[in-house]
Formats: sequence, C-alpha cells, structure tokens
Amino acid sequence: MATHANNFRNLKNFAPVFAIAFYLKFKGNYKYMSVILALESSCDETSASVLKDGKILTNIISNQLIHSKYGGVVPEFASRAHQRNIAAVTQQAIEDSGIKTEDISAVAYTQGPGLAGSLLVAAMFAKGFALSRNIPLIGVDHLHAHIMANFIDDPKPSFPCLCLLVSGGHTQIIHLTDYLEMEIIGNTIDDAAGEAFDKGAKIMGLPYPGGPSIDLLAKSGNPKAFHFPTPKIPGYHFSFSGLKTSLLYKIRDELKKDPDFLEKNKADLCASFQHRIVTYLSEKLLLASKDTGIKEICLAGGVAANSGLRNTLMLLAQKQGWNLYVPAFQFCTDNAAMIAIAAYFRLMKGNFSSPEENIYANYRKSVK
Repeated sequence: MATHANNFRNLKNFAPVFAIAFYLKFKGNYKYMSVILALESSCDETSASVLKDGKILTNIISNQLIHSKYGGVVPEFASRAHQRNIAAVTQQAIEDSGIKTEDISAVAYTQGPGLAGSLLVAAMFAKGFALSRNIPLIGVDHLHAHIMANFIDDPKPSFPCLCLLVSGGHTQIIHLTDYLEMEIIGNTIDDAAGEAFDKGAKIMGLPYPGGPSIDLLAKSGNPKAFHFPTPKIPGYHFSFSGLKTSLLYKIRDELKKDPDFLEKNKADLCASFQHRIVTYLSEKLLLASKDTGIKEICLAGGVAANSGLRNTLMLLAQKQGWNLYVPAFQFCTDNAAMIAIAAYFRLMKGNFSSPEENIYANYRKSVK
C-alpha cells in the first residue's frame, strides 16, 4: 500500500510525460487512432462508454432506482451504488465495443461538478486504470460534456453557436467559438429549471424524478389553464425560485376552496407550469440569438429530453431560421458517451490531466 501511495505522490509531472509519450507513440497521428474509455458517476447514474476515432461504440448506463422512494438523490446511497456498479459497467462497455483492453489509448472521467462522493468513484477507478495501463488520463467537466453531446451524431453544429444547457442543477446559455472555447453568457441566479420541475412535481405529489412526470401529465392538460408569472431578470439570466413559490401558493389557495382541486386539475397544472418554464427558457435563448446574430443553436442537459421544450424550440427554429441541434434522448441525461466525446476533443489538443488533480463539486466559471 505504501508503495502505491508513494507512486501517486511522486507523479507531479505525470500528465506532461504522458502527453509526450503519447505524441511520440503515434507521431502526431493519434487523432486517427484514439480509443477512449470514459466513465461517469457524477450523480446517480453509473456509466461507461468506449469511443474510437470520434465514434461512440458503446454507452452502458446503470440507473439507481432506490432514490425514487426518497423524492431525490441520497448522496451516500448514490456513492455506494457507484462502487458496486463501476467495475461491471466498465467491463460490459469494453466487451460490447469489441475493443481489447490493451487497445485503449486514454481513459476519461467526470471531474466535476457533481456529488463529491459519487465523483470520487469514477475518478479513482479511472486513475487506477490509467496508471496500470500507462495511458493518458483526461478529466472532463460535466457541463462541457453535456454541450459536447451535440457533436456525437450528425449533423453537427458549426461555430460560433449558442447552447441552452438545462439540467437538474444548472441552467445556462453558452456561447461557443470552438470545442474548447466557450463563454457562459446567461446563468440562473438561484434554482435551475430541472430543480423547478422536480420540486414542482413534489408539491403536486408526483414521483421523482419530477421532470418526466410533469412532462407526461402535461400532454393531456391545458397549458393556458393557469397563469404563472414570468420572472423579471435582466439580460440572459434566469430565476426559477419564484415559479415554484407561485405554484405552491396557487395550490394552497385553491385547496382551501376545494379539497379536490389538485386531483381535478393536476394535468392542467402540469401543462401550465411546464409551459411557463419552457416559454421562459425559449424567450431568453431567442434574445441571445437576436443580440449575437447566431443561428446555430444547441440544446443540452437532462431537461433537453422534455418534449415540451423540444417541440417549442423546433417551432421557434422554423420561425427564426435557426439550425437547431438536439442530442438523442440517451445522450441528454447523464451518460459516459458525452464524457467520451468531450475527452476526444481534449485529446486532439493533447490536453491531459494529472492523477493529482482533484474532483470539484461546484461548477467552475469556465465549462472547459
């Protein structure tokens, strides 16, 4: 044990050594020979993916159903489940890809943001794998990976482009000029859109995760049955805390008049609540597009799977002449394929990580 600990402590220049060795091995042609194993464990999905020459070969995801009974993710349960699943998920991803372990030329993992205990599982597994195989290690930002999911399948966005990143923990508008060059121009000042969906669902007694539950009921409801105010936040920034409060007070006040109000109007409440969130997001994105003149538009994050948001943006794209890009459903929620494609673009720049680099729970100002 002491020997292994000393090995890690003495690897301060680990990444540059790997970069030089990797470059010399392939003489600058590694972009045509790259095989990346990617691992994701930032929240409650354990996932592994194998990418070869920029193409996803496998994307294995193990979900954790235990959290539904608690109405949200329990960090301790999540990290323990990752520890149980990470080896089996990785093995399946490698076997199903048809790639031999010795052919893997780099290993990538989610460095952050996310739940610290969960992040550590994939991080340590990846570091051990890289050290044992003497291959490069690539730490990937989770938000950057969500954005890069738009570059997995064809057609792919052109630069410059705007991306609306909407997830359980983040809501941002991002201006991209390259795969690794981007700027956050809009951000939430409090809650994220995904969090608003989840907490709104909890208020209405719907199961976790709340987003899919609201989306399903909204399809049979009237989106204009109830009015929820639009938050007045300047620029491209967002706020969702007031929307949750508005929903809570609406239900509270109506239940005083009719104890059966919620059950009678649940579909209409879901449709109206979702409509306000979706129109709010699309209005901010439209403003950013008009101000920048950019018509290459991407959608990313778990909330990108919401049918109301997808449909609204597709209609808006037709009206505004946008080229709209939306990842396949399997690449919207947390998955290792998005980690793999983000790592691929870092690999093309020779951008590796040291095993001494730590995970980070909170997002950074740069999504790179």
